Formats: sequence, C-alpha cells, structure tokens
Amino acid sequence: MTAKSKPRKGLGRGLGALIPPASEKPVDVLIPDRLGKNASGLEGGSARELLNPQRNVSRETSNENVSRETTELVEVPGATFVALPIEKIVANAKQPRQVFEQSDIDQLAASIREVGVLQPIVVRPIDQDSYELVMGERRLRAVQVAGLDEIPAIVREVEDEDLLRDALLENLHRVQLNPLEEAAAYQQLLRDFGCTQEQLSDRIARSRPQIANTLRLLKLPASVQQRVAAGIISAGHARAILSLDSPEQMEVLTQRVVTEGISVRGTEELARLMKDGDGAKRRGQNERKPPSAFALQVANAIADRLDTSVTVTEGKKRGKITITFADEEDLARITEILSGTVSQ
Repeated sequence: MTAKSKPRKGLGRGLGALIPPASEKPVDVLIPDRLGKNASGLEGGSARELLNPQRNVSRETSNENVSRETTELVEVPGATFVALPIEKIVANAKQPRQVFEQSDIDQLAASIREVGVLQPIVVRPIDQDSYELVMGERRLRAVQVAGLDEIPAIVREVEDEDLLRDALLENLHRVQLNPLEEAAAYQQLLRDFGCTQEQLSDRIARSRPQIANTLRLLKLPASVQQRVAAGIISAGHARAILSLDSPEQMEVLTQRVVTEGISVRGTEELARLMKDGDGAKRRGQNERKPPSAFALQVANAIADRLDTSVTVTEGKKRGKITITFADEEDLARITEILSGTVSQ
C-alpha cells in the first residue's frame, strides 16, 4: 500500500503506534497488508529488522513489491515481531470481554483465509516456549477457525498489573465490551491496583464521571444486570432504573421497559412516578400536582448535564428539584459538575 493510495483506518502510523512504550496508552491499530500475507515466513528479530522496508531490493530477492513511499516504521525497544504457533499461546486470564459473537469470528476467519492476518496480536513471554495473550483474542479465535497454524504477533514484556489494563483498553477502543463487562473490568482494576477512580481515570484515559456511572450498574439486581449484558435494555435505561429504592421496584420497572418498549426518557418518568407514588402513600398526599411541561424540560436538561436521574416537584407556593446519586463518590462527581470544575 503506497502513500498515494486511499488511506485505510489506522494505517500509516508506524509500529510506534502499534506497540506504544509502557508510559503510553496501548491501542491496537492496523498495519500494512503485506505483513499478514507473509507473516508465516518471518523470523524473530527486532521490529526494525522485520518490518522496516529495505531499499533497492529486487522483487526476486525480497518476494515483495513494496513502494519507497511506504511509511517507515519506528523501532520500539523491547518488542519483537514473530510468527507464533497457535499452540504456544495461552489465553489472557484477565480478559474483560466474556461474550464473542460467533458470526463475527466466522466473518473475520473468512477474511483471514482470503487476505491473511493484517494485524498482529500482542503477547508476553511466559517461558522459552509459551506466550500469554495480551491483546487480540478475537483475531486469535478467527485464526483458529480459519485453520491456520501460526499467527503474526508482537512479543513484549508486560507487567501483571498492566495485563488487564491493556486488554481492557483494546476492547474499549473497539467498543466491544457490553456495559456490565466494562463495569466489572473497572471494578477489578480498582481492586487490583488499590487506586481511586480519579487515578484509574488517568490511567485508562476515561473520564471519572464515565467510570462512576458505569460502576453504578453493578448495583442492579442480577436479573436486571443480565438484561443489560444481553443488550435487551441500554445503560441509559439501567441508570434510570437505579434511581428506584428497592430491587423489587427495579425488577418491576425493567419488566415494563422490556414488554412495552419504553424509551430512556419514559423510563426516567416512570421511575419518578413510582417513587412519588410510594412517597404519597407513606405521607397520605395523593393530591400532589403533576409537574408542568416546563418543569419536565428543566429536569431533563439537568439530568442530561449530570448524567443521573433528576425530578422536579411543584407545589402551590414552592417546588423542589431532587438529584439522585449512587454513593459519596457519585455525589462528589455531581458537586464538581455543579461548581463548574468539570467540563462536559
């Protein structure tokens, strides 16, 4: 592929983008097509020796027709490119992604049979004869389905504490984790690293509000979590359901959302009515005035800004705005937004 060709997503950034140093956030990107087609003929060596195109080499000598305009690849210390036998690679025990669509694997396998593996996996050495997968489980599975014996791989040292982070980042950038898998991965990172949400935010390049809101999903009843994981209800529905006080109410509202196809906004309104109904029964105040259209518009605007459930109650002489938060960290997040210290 030459520089004049129509660029493909992720190409042309060099090996430095593919294998970032430990201080950078690792993100898999595509590499030029020629690597996948001839990966099985490559031997281990430095990244520059294996991937940097040689100048003035004939087609017969190089067995490749590589243009001089091809972007040069930058050597990354501590990383080598090799073709690894499949049987020498073991799965990443900390892989946050639990669901792999077989149809996607089959489609990728068909592409691999036709054009080869265009993007290497990333592994770390366990011993002299085995490697642990860091990034690329979907590609590894597809290669197995395609019936290949080897797969192109980047071999680099990865500390235990970075193994989950690297696997999580690959999946986050590919938008492949469902909300519950993402929440569970965040929780494991917080537990394994013993860090705060703020520190985790810096480490994985995700905003703290996003991490806090995703973690809240783990407070859902198991039956509701299953529906979020299966994609039956969205994370937005789940956050609205979380505003209810009891697991029983959450399950009742979830069932209505599923059977009636209620929108996120509708779910928020139903959750508010369920809470107001219970409060009225406790206080004997069934004649509460329903909020006006303007009050609902204000509540929705604030809810969008704070990414949480907001209700507006209007009385004869005064009204009130109620903002729901999950815990002290979530309250701190909302306070920061209200004080203008967090830009969204």
